[in-house]
Amino acid sequence: MRRYAVIDTNVLVSAMLKRASVPGKIIEFAFSGVIVPVLNEKIVAEYREVLLRDKFHFTKEIVDDVIQALEEEGEYIDPENLDFDLPDPKDIIFYAIVMEKRKDEDAFLVTGNIRHFPQEPYVVTPKEMLDIIISPGYEERQ
Repeated sequence: MRRYAVIDTNVLVSAMLKRASVPGKIIEFAFSGVIVPVLNEKIVAEYREVLLRDKFHFTKEIVDDVIQALEEEGEYIDPENLDFDLPDPKDIIFYAIVMEKRKDEDAFLVTGNIRHFPQEPYVVTPKEMLDIIISPGYEERQ
């Protein structure tokens, strides 16, 4: 079963820094179509800006390849409403996108900073997303 997920930048960074990790598995699932990344231009711009920071030492070619793979498997959505109050204004687009997608499909926001978002069953850590994917009936137990 394919799952729709907005992937927070911190999950992507963690995956790229350590491929053999839970965030790495989430991105692997996004590359293989198990997870359908839900994106928009602002999210892609943030991915690019953060991944190209000198401290990470990722080349432009690697960043371009990763973003291209996410875009090829992903779905672009522009949210109707950005009127959310979150601690970090940069997080608003991620939350707005998941809320927009949830109008049509079950979708998740996967983040390593869960406390930055409303406490909802669809705002999950990478480990929780992995459990949702590999454990039948997981959502019903929540």
